[in-house]
Amino acid sequence: MDIIIEILKDLHPEVNYETCNTLIDDKILDSFDIVTLISDLSEEFDITIPVEEIKPENFNSAKSLFEMVERLMDED
Repeated sequence: MDIIIEILKDLHPEVNYETCNTLIDDKILDSFDIVTLISDLSEEFDITIPVEEIKPENFNSAKSLFEMVERLMDED
């Protein structure tokens, strides 16, 4: 989880990722941020994020990102 928060802080250091669960809903992350996140997470955790996983509920919080990464790591 710490790694994911560090990746997110590189994008928007002003956000409290421990408590924010509206990263997409409040338009904190834009489409460029999502592409960057997918690339960084794929590289950091050696996973592939399939297109069906690229949905708002997976990117709305650090926790939901962490859960998606764990799920994808378990599938490998």
